[in-house]
Amino acid sequence: MFLCVSLNPAVDKRLRLERLRVGAVNRVLDVQPAPGGKASHVAMVLKTLGAEPVWLGFTGGSTGDELANGLRALSIEVHAVATAALTRTNLEIVGEGGQVTEILEPGASVAHEELVVFQNEYARLLNESREPVSVILSGSLPAGPSVEIYKSLVETGHQSRARVYLDSSGEPFGRALAAKPDFVKPNREEAEAWSGRKIDGPASAENVLAAMLKAGAAAGAISLGADGLVWFSSGERAMLAKVPQIAIRSTVGSGDSALAGFAYAGQSGMSPAESVRLAAACGSANCFADAPGRARAEDIAELQKQIIVENLK
Repeated sequence: MFLCVSLNPAVDKRLRLERLRVGAVNRVLDVQPAPGGKASHVAMVLKTLGAEPVWLGFTGGSTGDELANGLRALSIEVHAVATAALTRTNLEIVGEGGQVTEILEPGASVAHEELVVFQNEYARLLNESREPVSVILSGSLPAGPSVEIYKSLVETGHQSRARVYLDSSGEPFGRALAAKPDFVKPNREEAEAWSGRKIDGPASAENVLAAMLKAGAAAGAISLGADGLVWFSSGERAMLAKVPQIAIRSTVGSGDSALAGFAYAGQSGMSPAESVRLAAACGSANCFADAPGRARAEDIAELQKQIIVENLK
C-alpha cells in the first residue's frame, strides 16, 4: 500500500494567458482546476505507474469537496478528514513562452480536535493494512500542527514497520530527520535552506545529501532541473541521472512526480540505478504534462530509455 499523506492540500488552478501584465487587466484563455498539494501529485503518478495509492488529508468546504471528488474521479482512494476551514486554492499562471508564476495560499488553521482525528485515521490505516506500506509525507504545514508533526508521523510509520518517504522544508523537515526517515526528497532551494550551503552541481548536492544522511535519513535525492537528479544512500556510491533536453510546459509537480517514482521503485524491489532512472523519468515527463502530477505512462517509459545513470566520482 502507498499511503500519500497531505496536511496542507489544495485545489490547483492552472490559468493560461497570452502574457501576464502586472498592474493591468488580464484575461484568461483557459482554466484547468485539479487536485493539488504535493501528496495529490504523488498519488496521481503512482496511479499512472500502476499502483493503487491511498490519499489521506484534510478537506474543508466546497473546495475540499472539489479536491476529494477530483481524486476519486482518478480512481484514487480518499480518506478525507473534515475541517471547519476551507481548503486553499493555489494559482499557477502560465504566460508567454511558458513562463510560470505561482500564487500559493497559506493553509487555513487546523483545530486540535481535527488533528487528533487525522492522526487516529493515519494509525488505523497503517495498522489495518495487510500489505507492506510505503508512507509518503509531503508538503508544507497549515497553521495549527506543531513543527514536530512530521517527526511524529515518521515515528508512527516506523512503529507499523512502514517505509517512510519525506518531502518537506524548514523546521518541520529538520525535526523529522531525527526520526530517521527512509528517504528524503527536498528540492534544491529547500536543501540549500536546510544546509546553509549553495548547491551548484552534482558534487555539492552529494555533500548536502551526505549531511542529511548524517542527520538521520537513510537515503535521499535532490533534483537539479536540467542538470539531472542526484541520489545518495548509506553504504552506496552517489548516482547522477542525466536527463535529456525536453520542451518544458511547467516544472510544477516534477519533484513530487520523481518522489512517486522512488516510492514505486522501492516497493517493487528495483536496483538503485533502476530506481533513479524511473524517478528522473517521472519528474521529466511531468514537465510537459497537461497538469501537475499528470505525466503519461508512455512518456515515462520513453524517457527511461534516454536517461543515463552514472556513479559520481
